[in-house]
Amino acid sequence: MSKIRKILKMYSQQRPLMTIAAQADASRNTVKKYIAAFNDSGFTFEEVNALNDKELEDLFGKSKEHPPNARMQSMLRCFPHVDKELKRTGVNRQMLWEAYFKEFPDGYQYSQFCFYYNQWKARVNPTMHMDHKVGDKLYVDFAGEKMSYTDKETGEIMAVEVFVAILGASQLTYVEAVMSQQKEDFIAAYENTLHFIGGVPAAIVPDNLKAAVTKSSRYEPTLNETFEDFADHYGTTILPARAYRPRDKALVEGAVKIIYTKIYAPLNKHVYHSLTELNTAIWQALEVHNTQMLKGRNYSRRLQFEEIERQTLAPLPVLRYQFKKQFQARVIKNGHVSLGPDKHYYSVPYRYIGKRVKLLYSRTTVEIYSNYERIALHKRNKNPYGYTTDKEHMASTHRFKSDWTPDMFLDWAASIHEDVRLYILQILERKQHPEQAYKSCLGVLGFAKKAGNERLTVACQRALSYGVYNYKTIQTILENKMDNYEESLFANELPMPDHGNIRGEDYYK
Repeated sequence: MSKIRKILKMYSQQRPLMTIAAQADASRNTVKKYIAAFNDSGFTFEEVNALNDKELEDLFGKSKEHPPNARMQSMLRCFPHVDKELKRTGVNRQMLWEAYFKEFPDGYQYSQFCFYYNQWKARVNPTMHMDHKVGDKLYVDFAGEKMSYTDKETGEIMAVEVFVAILGASQLTYVEAVMSQQKEDFIAAYENTLHFIGGVPAAIVPDNLKAAVTKSSRYEPTLNETFEDFADHYGTTILPARAYRPRDKALVEGAVKIIYTKIYAPLNKHVYHSLTELNTAIWQALEVHNTQMLKGRNYSRRLQFEEIERQTLAPLPVLRYQFKKQFQARVIKNGHVSLGPDKHYYSVPYRYIGKRVKLLYSRTTVEIYSNYERIALHKRNKNPYGYTTDKEHMASTHRFKSDWTPDMFLDWAASIHEDVRLYILQILERKQHPEQAYKSCLGVLGFAKKAGNERLTVACQRALSYGVYNYKTIQTILENKMDNYEESLFANELPMPDHGNIRGEDYYK
């Protein structure tokens, strides 16, 4: 303000303009500006000099800014249209500047056009500048515009979603076409991104789509359980962007606009016949984009990533993540729970009978949870209506019955005597289903405790000579009721032996 007073004092003394500028250490234009403002005010020098600094600033402050000339005004009028057009697919500043310069040949050059546009943008839509730490965040989003390929057999055009990810510090970008935004495709694209960059960032910033966020919240959004499990597997954190706040992920929003020009435009000129073929073309164009020198810099996204960011990423786990689906079911009375999509039954500890449980299943495994505690783990079996049973889950009485097999009874019998094994084998072979003979076998072998191994062996030898194979025969022999086998046979105390069409009494005669 003292400089203004000095300029106005010398002007009131009618000193030359060049002298005023030299003594006030100001340019001629600055001196002209304040003199013009003084003349327009209609005040005398004494009246202006009597004002305090605040009042003087209010009087002359507005004069600091030149009113925009016609050339500037014509460009400023274009900026709202430029801002709107830049949101369209494939449109960039170079194209819009060319249209502006064609309409206004005496207009500003491209660099000035962009400079004034950035100033206008910051004034009408101010944002906070974000400094990105290396290895800190990976921003991800789906492009608004879809791509497509043509089915070779049917000729049908298949629209596909385009997944875009970008690292905050180096701006290394990954792009992949997927069939949908569902969890399976969404998580697979995430995983491919991590393997593309060769490491794991500290956090992932996704949009609020349902595959990532079950319930949006400004403070504590509820993450999808499967997506959270994926993040735990890779040792990273999920930081969802605020709903309706694209500035939270402005970097990836900008990356999407870039790929419209760098990938969409050249690829749309060709026809692809599969998702794999389309992705191969995308990754070729993407490599060009990542290795291209950044404007005004002597390095590319790839070089910057290799130099400053790769070493800051956490290492990838040894095994890839297995995508898991969920299914709710109730444990039935036999201690098993049904996985609905496969219609297969899996055992759980018998104490959970009647309770509702949650099944998490992947391509190879089935995990069963009750109140967030895993109570069973099985290999997945897609055999419908089959049973997968862990013996440890069964009650002790049921566990013994579950061990019943023909081999078990034959091994048990062989431990007593070979003739006992032959007799048990005959019982098993004469039943349509082995389980029909299990109780008979159990009864026969149970006599080893009551009568001893030696007496049971003799009884089986006699029964083998008679050709009668059942529990009742051994019981009768051991009770000494076989002194006259024929009499007991004809008296129907024992069943007739079956030897084809020959009656039992004729056979023994």
